Amino acid sequence: MEQDRMTFKVINDEGVEVECEVLFTFESEETKKSYMVYTDNTSDESGNTKVYASIYNPEEKEPKLIPIETEKEWNIIEKILEQLQEKVKEGYGEE
Repeated sequence: MEQDRMTFKVINDEGVEVECEVLFTFESEETKKSYMVYTDNTSDESGNTKVYASIYNPEEKEPKLIPIETEKEWNIIEKILEQLQEKVKEGYGEE
């Protein structure tokens, strides 16, 4: 089961190595960039899983995560996350 997970390690702000799990990747038609959405499987104060996103180059053997700095790009990612949440909710309603 575990082999389907795509993971990578990063050094966080405290200098600690953390394993992250890739949730999904996508390329935006609008920005012509590739994005990676991932989690470190920790939760915020409300109990929600923390999710992060970065720009990356899928052509690189070991892609570097590049910070997203524009509000336009964050809006694109938020819209996709909202759509995915709706699909998950719809899926649970059908069972």
